[in-house]
Amino acid sequence: MVKIKQGDLVSRISYNNDIIFKVCNIKDNSDGERIIILRGINVRLLADSPESDLIPATYDEIKGDSKVYEAMTRRIPNSKNKEEKKSLRFLLREPNSATLPGKVVHIDGDGEYLELCLNEYKEKGIRAYGFEKIESEQPKIIFDILKKIHPDILVVTGHDGFFKKEKEYADINNYRNSKYFIESVKEARKFESSLDDLIIIAGACQSHYEGILDAGANFASSPGRILIHALDPVRVCVAIAMTNIDKVVTAKSISVDVLSGLEGIGGLTSMGKQREVAPKPRYNFEQGDVPNAI
Repeated sequence: MVKIKQGDLVSRISYNNDIIFKVCNIKDNSDGERIIILRGINVRLLADSPESDLIPATYDEIKGDSKVYEAMTRRIPNSKNKEEKKSLRFLLREPNSATLPGKVVHIDGDGEYLELCLNEYKEKGIRAYGFEKIESEQPKIIFDILKKIHPDILVVTGHDGFFKKEKEYADINNYRNSKYFIESVKEARKFESSLDDLIIIAGACQSHYEGILDAGANFASSPGRILIHALDPVRVCVAIAMTNIDKVVTAKSISVDVLSGLEGIGGLTSMGKQREVAPKPRYNFEQGDVPNAI
């Protein structure tokens, strides 16, 4: 058997090698067996596995896994709805006006995913501040970050998972990181209690959807306890950030923008965060560095 090491890309035999993971940590259990801690390379899933259940992923398997999600992404329709297109035509007639998408704070437990997400925000023209912090530490930094940046939208994500051996989906202790997402949302609501003034999107793969919503999130994963793609929280965020403030975003409307659909991310009807501004700003404004932001 090939000895697994940190950083390797692997798949699980018992799951028919359905997901490609990166080895992020290795521990010994009480029997002296090596337990491998895994993070999905395309999905926000955290898992552990005995070393004996893992095999190294081949180059073709890694490329194939990525191509599956790339193909799914290409099948998602353009998120611009009729109102956005109407707004675009208006801007073509009025060159001295512009739209200002909502400002975003994105806190992620995975640095590689965070970079992907920030690139997505940049491509869409959305001002986003990114912070990498493991899930258990996220509740400790939320309030201070919100106080400093005052965003319109907060995204709190990373990795999660439901313990395979458990059967009770209502019990928060059966989830790897859901309790931390819940704590983070509660901390954010101490800063801003209004569901309209601060839109919160929280959770990862198989997260305790009901608990996260009950804590005060507008949108959360995962209603169906399914896997979500690394960029699914961003797609929800973009839909809200680029919807005008006089319009609403619903779980059904955002479901067409995320790979995991309505079973992956659901939530409350919420106000959009984009505003029109005229005249069009002429100069950039920099407010200085934000500590720990990427």
